[in-house]
Parts: sequence; C-alpha cells; structure tokens
Amino acid sequence: MLNRSCAALAIMLLAACSERTITPPGGPAETSAAAVPEGATRPEALAKMVAKGLKNPAFRAYLKAQLDASPYREHKLQFETFLAANSARALREIATENGTTKDALEAQVKGSIALEVYFPVPAHRAAWQGDEQVLVATALRDDDPPVAFDPQGRRQVLDPKTPPAIPVLAVVPVETDFSRIPARVIECTTDCGGGVGDVTPPPPPPPGLYMTKSHFVQDFEGWLKGSPEFEVHILGQKGTTDSLYDYQCAGEHAGGPYTFDQNDLDWSGNVLLFSKTQLDQYNAAHPNQNLRVFVVEDDDTACQIKTDAGRAERLFKVVDSLYNSFTAGNDSSTAIVKAYKYAKAGKNLWQGITSLIKTNDDVVGTAVEDDIVGATYPGYNWFVKGDNNITNGWINLVMH
Repeated sequence: MLNRSCAALAIMLLAACSERTITPPGGPAETSAAAVPEGATRPEALAKMVAKGLKNPAFRAYLKAQLDASPYREHKLQFETFLAANSARALREIATENGTTKDALEAQVKGSIALEVYFPVPAHRAAWQGDEQVLVATALRDDDPPVAFDPQGRRQVLDPKTPPAIPVLAVVPVETDFSRIPARVIECTTDCGGGVGDVTPPPPPPPGLYMTKSHFVQDFEGWLKGSPEFEVHILGQKGTTDSLYDYQCAGEHAGGPYTFDQNDLDWSGNVLLFSKTQLDQYNAAHPNQNLRVFVVEDDDTACQIKTDAGRAERLFKVVDSLYNSFTAGNDSSTAIVKAYKYAKAGKNLWQGITSLIKTNDDVVGTAVEDDIVGATYPGYNWFVKGDNNITNGWINLVMH
C-alpha cells in the first residue's frame, strides 16, 4: 500500500514555489467565449431599440410588471417570448418608438442569437421603479465592456468590472433554461387538509461523496451576466478508452440530492456529488482508474461542460505534472473511518477531453487534496487548481 505521508512529502517538494509560476505548453489559456452562430446579428442594435422603447412610460410599466412576475432566478425573461407575449405588446411598442414596423423588428430578433432580459445587479433591480433613469446594455462575453444605451438612444461603454449607479437592464445571450418553470413555494396559511402528522418527511440522503462547503476567489462572471452558477462535475474514464466522461453533475439544475445553488463566493450545506452506488459501479467497471472533481462556472446549458478543450487539457497537464498525477480521488473508507482521499489520475487521460468539452463555460479548476498540495486552508480539504496551477478556491469533501 502507498505510504501517503512519504508520497505527499515528495510531491510537496516537487511543487514547492511553483504554484503560481508555471506556464502551460502552448501559451496562455484562452478566455472562454460565447458561441455566436455564423451570420447571427449581434445584439447591440436590439439593445438600442429596447432602450428607445423605454421612452414610453406605459412600456416601462409593462416591462417592470413582467420582470417582477418572472419565476426565474434574478427575475429573468426570455427575450423573444417577452416580445411575443400579450399579443406582441412589447414588440409593437418597441417598433413604434423606433419608427419601424413590427414585422421588421421581428425579423431582426429572429436573426439574432437567443437573448434574455433582466437586471443583473440586485441593487438596480430593487431601485428601478419603471422610471426613465435606466440604461440597456449588452455584451457577449464576461470580460467584454458592456455597450449601453439610454432611452434617447445615446451610446456609451461601461466598465466591465464595476456597474454604474444608474440601473442597467441587460440584453445578453441566454444562460437560463427557460424550458423548466421553477416550482413556486406555496405556504400553507390556512387549513390545508391535514395535520402535522400527515406530513411525509423527505427520504434520508443516500450514502456517498458529499461537498459541505465551497469558497472561490472570484465569481468568474461579469456583473452584466448576474450571479455566478457554479457546478461540480465528476469526471472519469469512458469505457476502456483514453477519454474522460462526465458521470455526474451537481448544481442548481442537477435535480434531487445533487442540487445546490451557489450564487456567491461562499456556499455551505450538504450536496451529493457521487453516490456510494455510483462509486462502487464505477470502480467495478474501471479498476485502477480514479475520479476527478472538476468545477466550472456555467455560462451555457446547465450541467453540460462547455469550455475550450485545449485550455482544459493544458490545465490538467500542468496540474498532473506538478503533483505527480495525484490529482484524482476515490473512496478510501475503512470499517472505522469514512474518507474520500487523493488517488492517481489516469495517465494522460486528459488527451481525450475534446469529445467531452466544447465551448463557453469558465473553468474554475480541478480539485487536488491538501495533503498533495502541501498546504492547508481552514475548514476545507481540497484545493481547486485553475490555469497555471493558480488556486481559484477550496472545497470540503466528505464521505457519508
């Protein structure tokens, strides 16, 4: 059996003083980019038209009512659905304020990428009462300077890092799954047809690998894109190939015990990442092949990793080389102690990552146990290592 203390000490010496200085092969990692279909109209012109539509007090009041009524997180509206609702009221009023026809505006919308509309800054959402003190802004990527328009159609470029004092309505590429209508919480304030004894308690959570808290050094999301949407993915060998496979996602839209919603730098709770049954089945099918815990900030389809494959491959290659490939983990429980501990990652398994990872999401990093990193962070036991081996955060993993 591997002597963990000796192995950890050797790896600590190997990685010493290297954490922030290694440059991956192929140069700096690319920033993730929103996928724009070929020939699609960029949304700047549409943002300007929406802004000019807000000269109309009745339209402003209508927009505020629709935003307030939205059941989606951050009160988002799907742009095309909003325009078509209530006999295309928004479409007509925006067209009128811009001196164009409803059909012409509709054609422009259909030629654009899919968009959503909302106030990404909570203070802006609370402050805007349907008045004319508002900007409409758009950007394609997290680090793009937002291009904004006032109701007179005047253009300005905003700081991508700091929002202005005036409320900003975002018209940006869709990140939300609008096909799923969130369940509303219904409180029982009168006789609901049963006593306390009729309430069925939820089933106990299944045994397995859990995350109990996480902390990240940044949100990996520009302010115009609203709150971050962190996801944790369990990656392992695909069949007997040299490719990785995404076995399980934990995140806002994962469902069941895999659901957690982190909209800030810190989160605490108890979310299942991989059940004991899943672990046992994986280990039986993939002897001597361990699992990576991989964190992304979702910019696109929920629970589907979409980021630059070359960037992810370089990240894995650098981190594996620094820590002698002890960058994966597995169930190391005994009859006395339950534990999820570091284990050897599959040799060069990241070479087959292209089939798994596409575009769009921001890579936060791959988890490496503190014993291997050779450092500790109070309350957490795994470091999240990003590009160039930079620590982007910490998570606490336990076996229940």
